[in-house]
Amino acid sequence: NADVGMAIANATTMALLDSKTERVRITTYDTALGAAAAARQAVADGNKLILGPLLSEDVAAVAPIAREAKVPVLSFSNDSSVAGNGVFIMGFVPGQSVERVVAYARSKGQQRFGALVPKTVYGDRSAAAFRSAVSAAGGTLVAVETYDRSATALTGAARRLANAGAMDAVLVADSGGNAIRAVPVVKSTGNKQILGTELWNTDAALGGNPAMRGSWFASVSDGLYGQLAAKYRTRYGKAPYRLASLGYDSVLLTVRIARDWKPGTTFPAARLLAEEGFGGIDGIFRFNNRGIAMRALEVSEVGAGGFRVIDPAPTKW
Repeated sequence: NADVGMAIANATTMALLDSKTERVRITTYDTALGAAAAARQAVADGNKLILGPLLSEDVAAVAPIAREAKVPVLSFSNDSSVAGNGVFIMGFVPGQSVERVVAYARSKGQQRFGALVPKTVYGDRSAAAFRSAVSAAGGTLVAVETYDRSATALTGAARRLANAGAMDAVLVADSGGNAIRAVPVVKSTGNKQILGTELWNTDAALGGNPAMRGSWFASVSDGLYGQLAAKYRTRYGKAPYRLASLGYDSVLLTVRIARDWKPGTTFPAARLLAEEGFGGIDGIFRFNNRGIAMRALEVSEVGAGGFRVIDPAPTKW
């Protein structure tokens, strides 16, 4: 994950330059020798806020060290289980994308829902969110099929789902590549509205497959990210990873809160829970009382020429 980490770090530098602040100084610590060691060094150097790390297991290692020093952690993880008690997560939590696209599908008349999910942590969380979202939207859950990460298992699960009974919409909580393999099988017993997650946001090849056209997925808005990516390419000579926006937005957030944060004092973490939330490259978001970033998401449709926004993200709470 070194390249992803470097893209996030570069984006924090860009945000500091763009915000023209002199109130915040950021030092980057490499987690290659261990996230806990990096956190101990950061605390020893007098830092009062930690941005990162990315991986949930690294967050778990950093959290007790930061907590003892009363240093909040603003992580880029999407694992809601590591949030709370001084740890905030900014990552794109899959459940939110699932809830958004299911609610939209229900509003368009889809009643009977099925899902295809991998046997992974991501799949487990997506499946739980899916069951909850279908219930909350007043829909009917027909079937959820799971599979391990092999082509044979994926096809078998898709076939079982296709034969599980009449359904209007099917969620495929996996990458675009796996969706392309599964969807023709899912549709073999009748046309269904295909739903995806934020994983599809960066997969421009989806529309090249006729079976995928017309599918819907929810994700953060990409409008401002395109501008960030262009500036990043100009400065660093290559395209950033999509998660770079988290680094950029974490600095904007810090700068906003730091306006009257006195050097050397404890970071005012309570302000992260401001009800009005914050804005950034990925749109508006706010932290709930567990420290999880709740995001305003848009719904897009897959077309032959790319993605088209069919239900814009809200611009205020």
